[in-house]
Amino acid sequence: MPSPQLLVLFGSQTGTAQDVSERLGREARRRRLGCRVQALDSYPVVNLINEPLVIFVCATTGQGDPPDNMKNFWGFIFRKNLPSTALCQMDFAVLGLGDSSYAKFNFVAKKLHRRLLQLGGSALLPVCLGDDQHELGPDAAVDPWLRDLWDRVLGLYPPPPGLAEIPPGVPLPSKFTLLFLQEAPSTGSEGQRVAHPGSQEPPSESKPFLAPMISNQRVTGPSHFQDVRLIEFDILGSGISFAAGDVVLIQPSNSAAHVQRFCQVLGLDPDQLFMLQPREPDVSSPTRLPQPCSMRHLVSHYLDIASVPRRSFFELLACLSLHELEREKLLEFSSAQGQEELFEYCNRPRRTILEVLCDFPHTAAAIPPDYLLDLIPAIRPRAFSIASSLLIHPSRLQILVAVVQFQTRLKEPRRGLCSSWLASLDPGQGPVRVPLWVRPGSLAFPETPDTPVIMVGPGTGVAPFRAAIQERVAQGQTGNFLFFGCRWRDQDFYWESEWQELEKRECLTLIPAFSREQPPALFSALQEQKVYVQHRLRELGSLVWELLDHQGAYFYLAGNAKSMPADVSEALMSIFQEEGGLCSPDAAAYLARLQQTRRFQTETWA
Repeated sequence: MPSPQLLVLFGSQTGTAQDVSERLGREARRRRLGCRVQALDSYPVVNLINEPLVIFVCATTGQGDPPDNMKNFWGFIFRKNLPSTALCQMDFAVLGLGDSSYAKFNFVAKKLHRRLLQLGGSALLPVCLGDDQHELGPDAAVDPWLRDLWDRVLGLYPPPPGLAEIPPGVPLPSKFTLLFLQEAPSTGSEGQRVAHPGSQEPPSESKPFLAPMISNQRVTGPSHFQDVRLIEFDILGSGISFAAGDVVLIQPSNSAAHVQRFCQVLGLDPDQLFMLQPREPDVSSPTRLPQPCSMRHLVSHYLDIASVPRRSFFELLACLSLHELEREKLLEFSSAQGQEELFEYCNRPRRTILEVLCDFPHTAAAIPPDYLLDLIPAIRPRAFSIASSLLIHPSRLQILVAVVQFQTRLKEPRRGLCSSWLASLDPGQGPVRVPLWVRPGSLAFPETPDTPVIMVGPGTGVAPFRAAIQERVAQGQTGNFLFFGCRWRDQDFYWESEWQELEKRECLTLIPAFSREQPPALFSALQEQKVYVQHRLRELGSLVWELLDHQGAYFYLAGNAKSMPADVSEALMSIFQEEGGLCSPDAAAYLARLQQTRRFQTETWA
């Protein structure tokens, strides 16, 4: 490959933006273009002034927020002191990935595109707005946009004469080679890189802390449809510190049964040791993998075989397939025309990588091990709101976990990798250690003692507010108002006795909403007759207005991102109009001011 000319920078929360970026890298290599692909926060942003050609691939998270791995870049690029000619030598394009069911659809990509223009960059194309809601997913917008992009790029950087494009059916070289060892090395032992107790640096993704699990308790009733766990870890000596609103990241593993099945289908020896060697000098081996590594460790702790495969998986699998019928089907799934069929086969029923490989057994059995890390993405850490305060539970960290399980047309229920793995761990049967680390969350609570806080946390969204209430009560702050929503008082009313005790001490005002406990005459399948947190907010509109407008309260919202944030915002707008006498535009402006001054904060998840 020639020296790098194209730079692809991504901000990715769930892996989609990273997958699209790696696709860009592959397509560049097929066109004989040198290309680097990096997460935005791992790139030295001051070097942008020297880059001639950059493609930015950005997801939008929550309520218009940038992904975690581009937050430092985001802060830098919007500095007011950057000159308007800073990027005048750069040609750029921005590819956005979002969901049009959210109010701030592709907000990050649109805002970044405008900012790069302000800094003197030249846009090769209008911003691409990939949409999860489209029946073909983001590819419906991405595919035609990429065709236009390569036309523009190859006009600027024509390939060297005599070098033809590498055709799609020919596999590119793998990123790594696996050098198999005949016997175990005499020194060193396989294991994760971990932060040890007493370590100088706090735990991180590359060096997590192996936290002992103290307890794993189901907190929903036995007849409740969902299994929700309160899990406690011992973090003594870890160097971990946190405040209310922070989140813990947990690195899950695949089940032993899935690991065994995967090795069987691919004909791999789980005990085989290997050294991982990058093919190219600018590629480094994953820090999470020990050297040497066993196949069992790679599949258990690194390869995300329980995830739903993306289109790129089928593209590479088709290249590697030697079986005519299977290859034909894989090529169909990876073509633009086959996306509807791929959606029906894979995305709609949430079929996993392991299940797909079982459906294509001849291809799976012939996959060269060198391609495993190109074919299957790495397991991503999962973030959980911390549900406890160090002021009340020193050296302990608690989380509230809803175990994800649902049925599709496939026989086997679909299970969330991390939540199911956590639920399966039983510290009563012997020591259990979980790799974790902590990072700041998006919620920050006021330090002034007299400032009241209104917290709206339906379901497991209440977790960060338990940490905040514990912390505030320990510091003598009593203006705590919690709107909590669940289905049934006796099934999923988390921490009921704790809230009642705090109410007796006049440290908390609790306003519950039990959506399934309406009088029989009212109760029906109609959504509007169920009582949710937004209904309780409206009922107590005068209190909410008094706290916000006269006492300077902060308002917090945590929980599912689908419709609840919009419903709560709508309830607030009606309160501002009815109790505050504001017209609709003024009510919207009032809400916007609360958001701008960080007096209205949200933490939501899909």
